[in-house]
Amino acid sequence: MTQEGVVEWPVHCPYCDAPFTMLLDISADSYTTWEDCAVCCQPIQVAVAVSTAGELEDVTLASDDDVM
Repeated sequence: MTQEGVVEWPVHCPYCDAPFTMLLDISADSYTTWEDCAVCCQPIQVAVAVSTAGELEDVTLASDDDVM
């Protein structure tokens, strides 16, 4: 990726297990958001952990039933 603060992150949908790539904005510090699966369109809760140094630490996905 060429945009500063945005990284491509490979994930698997917690519903259909389809692989796809998410774009994560790590310039916004740690955050939680909802994204739809690129394949089955189910809502996925995404928790992005960013260090104080601005580096991506962890990405956690959860289904609608397993809200974090």
